[in-house]
Amino acid sequence: MSLSSRQHHTARVASGPDALRFPRGLYGVSPDWSDTDRMLAALEAAAAGGMTAFQWRRKNVAPDAALEQARRVVQRCRELGIISIINDDWRLAALVDADGVHVGRDDGSLTDARLAIGPDRILGCSCYNDPALAEQALQADVDYIAFGALFPSGIKPEAVRALPEHLQQGRRLAESAGPGPRPAVVAIGGITPDNAAQAIAAGADSVAIISGVFLAADIEQAARRCAALFD
Repeated sequence: MSLSSRQHHTARVASGPDALRFPRGLYGVSPDWSDTDRMLAALEAAAAGGMTAFQWRRKNVAPDAALEQARRVVQRCRELGIISIINDDWRLAALVDADGVHVGRDDGSLTDARLAIGPDRILGCSCYNDPALAEQALQADVDYIAFGALFPSGIKPEAVRALPEHLQQGRRLAESAGPGPRPAVVAIGGITPDNAAQAIAAGADSVAIISGVFLAADIEQAARRCAALFD
């Protein structure tokens, strides 16, 4: 990578005791769109509204199409100064030179993922509603731990529900993770500009949003409303 992810996002986060290993703010997650131009336009609009990171998330896509779209998304993120994360697949993240990867409980060992992507890429993971998973993840050197679904989710209606208490517990774990910039706490699931403040008040450093931003009538304005909550 011409610029390591650690270097790339350092300027976006606070220095001193509040320094984070993943940027604070709005973390956009892509809808499952095959139309790359539509995705890039939405990415640009959200970035104009203050989005700090973007996760490319496609669950059912052919490998060639995934490679092509993910590569274009990562390149546009880099041009916009946005952190790029690939969902599930650290191999694809390396192929397209993304800043990092997000993994769930069925995506393999976090330790193996860290070894594979190296120390300079971001590693985030889903912890659902289980602080014990977060504790294990922090031991595997993740950069953020994500809890959710915090609210009912139209994207994953069957998702387990996390409570504000889980975010609070995750925040305490992250703050005790050791010296230097600490891992961030991410809230996900059913979050919108109208309820994101509840996640932040419970301890989230970042809110991961799909529909609440990318299916809004005005993507830039929805992103701006979310980003303003972190000011």
